[in-house]
Amino acid sequence: MTPFGERVRGLRRARGLSQREMAEDLHISAAYLSALEHGRKGRPSAGLVHQICEYFGLIWDEAEEMKRLAELSHPRVVVDTARLSAAATELANLLAARIARLPEETICRLIAEIDPDRGRTG
Repeated sequence: MTPFGERVRGLRRARGLSQREMAEDLHISAAYLSALEHGRKGRPSAGLVHQICEYFGLIWDEAEEMKRLAELSHPRVVVDTARLSAAATELANLLAARIARLPEETICRLIAEIDPDRGRTG
């Protein structure tokens, strides 16, 4: 799952909508919406992010947060450490190899360490 997909799913469920209903309203396929929510599709287009914000009536800070989440929601990340230190390369490789086994608490702690201004609690 991606941060954007998780947020869309939460908004959709909070309003009691099925994927099919929301997809029809947005003129996208239910399969695409499902893949977006589950992180099987890449980052959504700016147009779709805007459309979803309008659909849920998100403005100002909420809309900006959706845009930020969309930017952070590419499920297949490539990290180029070619010009970085050996430690940076080791970290990237360890993270790639072990991220699936990390507890959510550890992941949230790492995010807070890397991006302290974000204010995510998990």
